[in-house]
Amino acid sequence: MTKATDARSALLGVYTQPDFVLTRGEGVRVWDEDGNAYLDFTSGIAVNALGHGAPVIADAIAQAVSKGLIHTSNLYRTRPGEELAELLVERAFPGKVFFCNSGAEANEAAFKFARKWARAQSGPDRHEFLAFHGSFHGRLFGSLAATDRPAYQEPFQPLMPGVRFVDVGDLTAVDRALAGGSVAGVIIEPLQAEGGIRPVAAEFLAGLRARCDEAGTLLIFDEVQCGLGRTGSLFAFEEAGVVPDILTLAKPLAGGLPMGAALVDDAVAEALSPGDHATTFGGGPLVASVALAVVREISRPEFLRGVRERADHLVARLTELASAHASVVQIRGRGLIQGVVLDGPAAPVVARARELGLLLVGAGPEVVRLLPPLNVTTEELDEGVVVLDRALK
Repeated sequence: MTKATDARSALLGVYTQPDFVLTRGEGVRVWDEDGNAYLDFTSGIAVNALGHGAPVIADAIAQAVSKGLIHTSNLYRTRPGEELAELLVERAFPGKVFFCNSGAEANEAAFKFARKWARAQSGPDRHEFLAFHGSFHGRLFGSLAATDRPAYQEPFQPLMPGVRFVDVGDLTAVDRALAGGSVAGVIIEPLQAEGGIRPVAAEFLAGLRARCDEAGTLLIFDEVQCGLGRTGSLFAFEEAGVVPDILTLAKPLAGGLPMGAALVDDAVAEALSPGDHATTFGGGPLVASVALAVVREISRPEFLRGVRERADHLVARLTELASAHASVVQIRGRGLIQGVVLDGPAAPVVARARELGLLLVGAGPEVVRLLPPLNVTTEELDEGVVVLDRALK
């Protein structure tokens, strides 16, 4: 047994990984120990929005580390987290921000905040949540309960009780669920990512907003994967013109360092008090410094305009691809999160593309997901589509 194989055996086997070992990255490419290069259209599952080795991120890390203040806990104030919260609130909606370490934690916080708000408004009977078929909100006990993956849920039952599911687009079912007055929050991804790259219609999101207002229920948008520039606007909800009461963010927020956030409007914030929730690491000076640099870069109008232009180019190329392959049923997505829907399993195509030097990831059993960095070039997009074309053949 080689040393590398022996070291691998020390990891808990909850992931299925290929045999090669990645050692470095630059821009949209990564290299393994044997010197093989790969075009990375996973971006760490939408995390590396600025690619690998981005100077913006490297400079922010170096500056933060040079101050020697990597961690303080939330017993004390530091400027980076406060400035980042101020920036997010300015760009999203008036309110407050809670920082944590991941998207699942951000959604767990959202559930707690919604229940505390609902208890203050209506008492303990308003404690349930409404989620949607095709959803994915995380793998902790609350977020997993709101994730429509029975195979993920079954080994860990019982999960958080009080979550009901309805179909996206079915406002009649939403009305029935809200009629009893027991729902504290409705949670939805404006674009279902793990559920197959399914954008949710603006009309349906507007209908949810109206019904939540009527029922006295909070509307929670999970933009952990589709937010922060991925769809071509800073926040996906901007495209629908529908503002949530709680917004959760994570993946690209700190440029690859672990960070999540839950933004709450002023009404929800007023229901929360010191001690209601906490985190040891969330919003620390190092990760917040990097996140501040990332959000400033991504939120620039010219950057977002470039994302939209490159997304149009990618969709055009994928549409050409679809016309050349009978196995491609549909191209769907928004911005630089696109899904190639197949008439059969996606896994063999993902595996073949990897052999050809293109890293992709599935989104459900029959969808190949493309998540290139937001600053990918059109030439790199063309290169990726050419390899995908070969993989489909």
